[in-house]
Amino acid sequence: MIRWEEKSIIQAAKEKNINLQLMDAKEFIFDLDEPNSFPHVVLQRCVSYFRNLHSTAILESFGSKVVNSFYVNWITGNKLFTTLLLKKNKIKTPKTMLSFEMDSALKALDKLGYPSVIKPIIGSWGRLVALIKDRDSAKALLEDRMHMFPLYQVFYLQELVKRPPRDIRCFVIGDRVVAAIYRISGSDWRTNTALGGKAVNCPITKELEEIASEIVKLLGEGFYGIDCMESKEGLLVHEVNNTTEFRNTVPATGINIPGLVVDYLKKLAKC
Repeated sequence: MIRWEEKSIIQAAKEKNINLQLMDAKEFIFDLDEPNSFPHVVLQRCVSYFRNLHSTAILESFGSKVVNSFYVNWITGNKLFTTLLLKKNKIKTPKTMLSFEMDSALKALDKLGYPSVIKPIIGSWGRLVALIKDRDSAKALLEDRMHMFPLYQVFYLQELVKRPPRDIRCFVIGDRVVAAIYRISGSDWRTNTALGGKAVNCPITKELEEIASEIVKLLGEGFYGIDCMESKEGLLVHEVNNTTEFRNTVPATGINIPGLVVDYLKKLAKC
């Protein structure tokens, strides 16, 4: 599926007289026993996390510079791995607990307090992210997930941060923040624009730049979105997005993100 984001990058490349080779992961056959010739620089925009992760590993093994790298994909595609990296490096993030069984998850929620939030460790667009208001609703929700695919039986539990009805997403290209938006809640408590959240321009503050700088040090240069929540303790980072979408960001900020992405890829191709 070619989204608006990919179409806009293709158009930006045309306007800059840069020829792109489009690759469809659904149609590609990777022969691991034969030499393969792939472009020196590849922008990875595969929607499927698992196709993204595994095709990136193959592309890198054959010498391509992939944006974003396998390491970035592996870490940011899993909320637990992201949280562990952030906490290990003293980057503020919401209080989080994890359990693998219903009884232990209930005990964890008793410690976290209600309301709390449960999230799938792999997923996007706010899908299966749920607000747990009390112990009875926790029992019902956890019991339901115990009958789902094992991935959803990794219970990633997080405090409900007291914040304004919005969060912040800042966009990193290379090693700097180029744009930021407030994602303001619509009819849903979640701020995802896929669920009706509204994108509004957000000033790029010194705090945002410092957070982005720390994360770039950990992950390396690339193109990703960092999600933060405002709290009494300052900004809390709750997610880093590997193939971040920006359809609503361009009109909200006036920043030509597709053009900046193409410029960054061109720079890498000369390295």
